[in-house]
Amino acid sequence: MENYLNHNFHAVKSKHSSDEALQKWRSLCHVVKNPKRRFRFTANLSKRNEAAAMRRTNQEKLRIAVLVSKAAFQFIQGKFLILHARIKFYFIILGDYQVPDDVKEAGFDICADEAASLVEAHDIKKLKFHGGVESLAEKLKTSTTNGLSIDDEGLAVRQKLFGINKFAESPQRSFWVFVWEALHDMTLMILAMCAFVSLVVGIATEGWPKGAHDGLGIVASILLVVFVTATSDYRQSLQFRDLDKEKKKISIQVTRSGYRQKLSIYELLPGDIVHLSIGDQVPADGLFISGFAVSIDESSLTGESEPVMVSVENPWLMSGTKVQDGSCKMLVTTVGMRTQWGKLMATLSEGGDDETPLQVKLNGVATVIGKIGLFFAIVTFAVLVQKLLARKLLMGTQWSWAADDALELLEYFAIAVTIVVVAVPEGLPLAVTLSLAFAMKKMMNDKALVRHLAACETMGSATTICSDKTGTLTTNKMTVVKSCMCLSVKDVNKQGNSNSGIPDNALKILLQSIFSNTGGEVVNNKEGKREILGTPTEAAILEFGLSLGGDFQAERQASTVLRVEPFNSSKKRMGVVLKLPEGGVRAHCKGASEIILAACDKVINADGEVVDLKEGSLNHLKTTIDQFAGEALRTLCLAYIDLDKNVSAETPIPSSGYTCIGIVGIKDPVRPGVKESVAVCRSAGIMVRMVTGDNINTAKAIAKECGILRDDGIAIEGPDFREKSLEELDELVPKIQVMARSSPLDKHRLVKHLRTTFGEVVAVTGDGTNDAPALHEADIGLAMGIAGTEVAKESADVIILDDNFSTIVTVAKWGRSVYVNIQKFVQFQLTVNIVALMVNFTSACLTGNTPLTAVQLLWVNMIMDTLGALALATEPPNDALMKRIPVGRQGNFISKVMWRNIFGQSLYQFIVIWLLQTKGKSFYGLSGHNSDLILNTLIFNSFVFCQLFNEVNSREMEKLNVLNGILQNNVFVSVLSATAVFQIIIIEFLGTFASTSPLTMKQWYYSILTGFLSMPIAVILKMIPV
Repeated sequence: MENYLNHNFHAVKSKHSSDEALQKWRSLCHVVKNPKRRFRFTANLSKRNEAAAMRRTNQEKLRIAVLVSKAAFQFIQGKFLILHARIKFYFIILGDYQVPDDVKEAGFDICADEAASLVEAHDIKKLKFHGGVESLAEKLKTSTTNGLSIDDEGLAVRQKLFGINKFAESPQRSFWVFVWEALHDMTLMILAMCAFVSLVVGIATEGWPKGAHDGLGIVASILLVVFVTATSDYRQSLQFRDLDKEKKKISIQVTRSGYRQKLSIYELLPGDIVHLSIGDQVPADGLFISGFAVSIDESSLTGESEPVMVSVENPWLMSGTKVQDGSCKMLVTTVGMRTQWGKLMATLSEGGDDETPLQVKLNGVATVIGKIGLFFAIVTFAVLVQKLLARKLLMGTQWSWAADDALELLEYFAIAVTIVVVAVPEGLPLAVTLSLAFAMKKMMNDKALVRHLAACETMGSATTICSDKTGTLTTNKMTVVKSCMCLSVKDVNKQGNSNSGIPDNALKILLQSIFSNTGGEVVNNKEGKREILGTPTEAAILEFGLSLGGDFQAERQASTVLRVEPFNSSKKRMGVVLKLPEGGVRAHCKGASEIILAACDKVINADGEVVDLKEGSLNHLKTTIDQFAGEALRTLCLAYIDLDKNVSAETPIPSSGYTCIGIVGIKDPVRPGVKESVAVCRSAGIMVRMVTGDNINTAKAIAKECGILRDDGIAIEGPDFREKSLEELDELVPKIQVMARSSPLDKHRLVKHLRTTFGEVVAVTGDGTNDAPALHEADIGLAMGIAGTEVAKESADVIILDDNFSTIVTVAKWGRSVYVNIQKFVQFQLTVNIVALMVNFTSACLTGNTPLTAVQLLWVNMIMDTLGALALATEPPNDALMKRIPVGRQGNFISKVMWRNIFGQSLYQFIVIWLLQTKGKSFYGLSGHNSDLILNTLIFNSFVFCQLFNEVNSREMEKLNVLNGILQNNVFVSVLSATAVFQIIIIEFLGTFASTSPLTMKQWYYSILTGFLSMPIAVILKMIPV
């Protein structure tokens, strides 16, 4: 079976499967009882293709509009004089625009539709008519400096007039929709027809109510199966709905009432002032106010891969696009369904997520077993009919057919159909979804948000984790603890006066560098307390600057910013060009110590004088960098260069000729529990590698502290890694435990080599925009929830909400739990399938009847399908899971251990039932007219209790102790208890409908004992090596 599955159902990957692969396995699933239910959690390829075609059409329309806008803008620049008259004429036409009365009454001078059309059409003439961005802000009753200043009543009025920033969603499907879908099961529909015929014939021949018992019994069983199935499916849909809401929670920096604060994108309103930076997704349509070097990726809207530069001249910012570089302030003009992104989303009917490899594989298992079951059902029906015909031939009544004969034929047909119901394990693929939904919900509590179903199961097979250092292995709470200013090394924490020993002129340049060349801000919050905004690194340096007696606002106002080059993980530096109060122009640069130091040819000495950077001073600084890095400190170098006064904002910041101001050493402590988590990964066969942009000595020190770098591993720098040939990489990659000074492309290359050359299942962490390719390439992309950009999160499969490495280990544990739980369920269900098929088939062949009726088989089907999945697929993980080696890429899903347990238990159950059929009457001393009914009841009861105890056995496939932790799993205990209670009710009180007879205490004792004996049998089986 494994070979068949690998050949036909192995093409679907955890990510980026082709449409051909997705279509192939669907075409192989011939025996499907209920396509609506079976394929509910698989991608709807036809809808997806329709959506893709519609998206392309919309993108093309928008692309043309943008290109026309650009052409018009160029024409405006080139033909200004001619256009001047035209603009006047255009203003006369636009002068007809009337502000609606309700908008005017609320105090606004522009309505929602007018504001929306402004950005949608990229209409520069209309923007000029409205007076530009500042004037438009006034019309929206806002300030480009302080943002909205409104109370709850004002918010409500604004929401009513301009709408809310939410997109239309498909309504939640009601419980009755799931009931309706469960009724679409073909075999249940056939059984319902059989029940109807049985009712008609039974009432006609035996009268009411006796003649209706068999038919009503089948109807009741069908309804029970339908409602239990629908309830389970409905609960799953609610879980996925909750998880979808979590995925869409995005916060953005906004200025309101003069204070910078974080808001959910769903709270944004026209008039809000939004702060955007690299990696952010533009949350609404709006206009550029101010910023530097802003490039926007509009491919999601227009399909164009070339980034668009946004500036005062080209101020259009559209919802759903992404900030590729730079930072800016934006005025929100349009929200929700009025935005381009909202309109695009409204026209699309998404086809859902790709199915997971495990879902596909289990669809294959269900198909194979379904075909076998269908064959046995047909043969069983043929044998039963042949026995009936043979009996009538012996009696000479072959030409005389009564209603009883018709009912008997109908019963045989119902039994054959019910065998198909039991044999086709429709619940197998859905058990994966149930287990994944359960795991995803629990992982949310453990600070991990799973964005794609497949990632949950793939993480269980992970063999390598490539982790960032900052914020993942460390706390991301940074402080400057050492500095080397003017060639003098000082301990920042211990010195009484922070600026002691730094000459005044050097201190002035240092503070200018710290407060001007930063992506952070120092602000006063609502309580009037000082607050530092920005990344932990920026916050640490700003705090250092404040401790030196600096004034952030005064320093920022003292000079004018001409150009900004934000930090980039490829360049590993950031820069700013300032126009100084005295008239000069100066560029400040900050970044990776050795890179910035290499760009310096001067240094400020102990007297505050600028001198040439001679070899002795250079060696002193390099030694200081190595010393700081050896103490696990993150080092940054600050430098400046005075430029020509005629430098323009378009002139790139120089790459050399700088004067070194100094070096800071930033402490970022290792997270508690990381060392233990790395040890857990090692014992689980998962290799942890650190991939960081930091100095190699800092990386090595942290890696040793975490237990990542060991004697058998090597640490390498990105530039060295890049120069290696493929042959050298084949030898080098398995030994790499630390990669320092790596670029995003280095990370991507490492991941690709691990996956393709060595067949590793790779999990990768990332937080920056440039990490997106590596996250996309990896089997499991893990984005950081706190430090991660929206671009990184969108490319990831799992978001680590607390940025903690220990959470990654928890995700791996849950992934393994999902995989093992599905294996347990498959083992349990295949055992029931085999026994039910063999019992009914052999009984039909040898005795001419079957011991298990249609109603009884439907109950067994519910035990093994919906209830079995609930019990076994929701087992929580245990620590023992992380002491096994990972399954990896080539592991067999149905293992030899599973086949041993399946065949062993099947053989025991088959022998027990066969002995009951042949020797049961003499063993129990049964006689009289109802002895056959009692015996069949005993067979049914023993069979059900065998399944109950085998369900307990299935909790562990190899361990002898299957009761460990059973009471902690409330779902398992509840399912087991409910099944036992319902079994008692069926036997003792529903005999008329279920064809059972009440049993004595002795008979109950032996039935339960028969089931219980499967537990010592399981112990014996587990001792057999495979």
